[in-house]
Amino acid sequence: MIDIKHLREQPETYKQNLIKKRLESNGELIDEVLAVDESWRAEQKKVEEIRKTRNELSKEVNDAKKNNDQERFKELLEQVKEVPGQIKTVEEKITALQEELQEKIKQIPNLMHESVPLGKEDSENVEIARFGPEPVAKEVKAHQIIAEELGLADFESSGRTSGSGFYYLQGDLALLNQALLRYAIDIMVQKGFMYVETPLFLKKEVINKVVDLHDQENMIFKIEDEDKFLIGTSEHSLIGRYVQSVIQDTQLPLKQTSYSMCFRREKGSHGLDERGLFRTHQFNKVEMIVICHPDESMKIYEELQNIAVEIFSGLDLPTRVLQICSGDLGDMKHTQIDVEVWSPRKNDWIEVGSCSNLTDAQARSLGIRVQGKEKFTPHTLNNTAMATSRALVAILENFQNEDGTVSIPKVLQPYMFGKTVLK
Repeated sequence: MIDIKHLREQPETYKQNLIKKRLESNGELIDEVLAVDESWRAEQKKVEEIRKTRNELSKEVNDAKKNNDQERFKELLEQVKEVPGQIKTVEEKITALQEELQEKIKQIPNLMHESVPLGKEDSENVEIARFGPEPVAKEVKAHQIIAEELGLADFESSGRTSGSGFYYLQGDLALLNQALLRYAIDIMVQKGFMYVETPLFLKKEVINKVVDLHDQENMIFKIEDEDKFLIGTSEHSLIGRYVQSVIQDTQLPLKQTSYSMCFRREKGSHGLDERGLFRTHQFNKVEMIVICHPDESMKIYEELQNIAVEIFSGLDLPTRVLQICSGDLGDMKHTQIDVEVWSPRKNDWIEVGSCSNLTDAQARSLGIRVQGKEKFTPHTLNNTAMATSRALVAILENFQNEDGTVSIPKVLQPYMFGKTVLK
């Protein structure tokens, strides 16, 4: 959520940002918001004037009573009786305007960083770096096929027990999943992040502040007959923990990481990808968040990017970084990069993580404040350290051997009881 005071001061800045963001927009949303804001402030002024008049009338009533002026006393008393109704009418207008203003403000995107490229959709995102070995196009077995052939995954049983979008991992592949989690957590803790385990349920009032309406409708599972939702990522719990909180400035930058099961309603694509690990309703992820001083956020943003790249390039996977264009950038985000790894079977890149700086937009929506030597709204950032299902897909595809085994990346072997291959 943007700062309405800043919008009043720099409406043209927000208009130009909206035009860059939407591309087909002319910035009229900004004029609409300012018009509602002006009406809201006018009604606020009106109710203050009515309250001032009520106080003046009350004084005059007392004076008339002291002077035994019965005629004036009765006249003033009638006027005083009308005031509560007048105040109620104006306050109802204020409430309605405030609700309208809040809804419209939510539609205004955060100001984008100057480095964000212009574009309408994800095809216009810009590659800015590559790491690891060069991607090679080659014939490989689909990850779900080789996993089943090795007896390390069971997608048929999960379909019977739970429906599409779920899976059983077993043996060394299940251990490899845990190895990926431990590998990512170890790196995060070494980088100074506090490890946190979070609730998997969140109340509606928290979900409303950390997940936009589109994602709520299309991705978030609601608990039947409960005002609770399953988290789509531990980022929701990590940052939701601080809703309406005051943080001491001595705690900044606040850096936390968490592993959790994640739940999403999205369905897989047609064909083989309906059975497998690429797009599922349940998966494992290590996430990180940072709450920091505004002056530090872009420096920390670069730090988070470097961590994401270190994690995946450490797996010896072909890795690249994309700068997300204006049309593909979420409305609350100031800037974002995606990390992708190579899929030989698709002969294309697949997303494995993203890193975002939301400046003060998320903190303002959540009501997070900082106090100490100065009071301010902090900046928040988040980053996917490891979504293990996507990483497993990349490992199963990129490290297949001619004898039907799959090599285990060296950095994961210490977590695999010395095993070097899946077989």
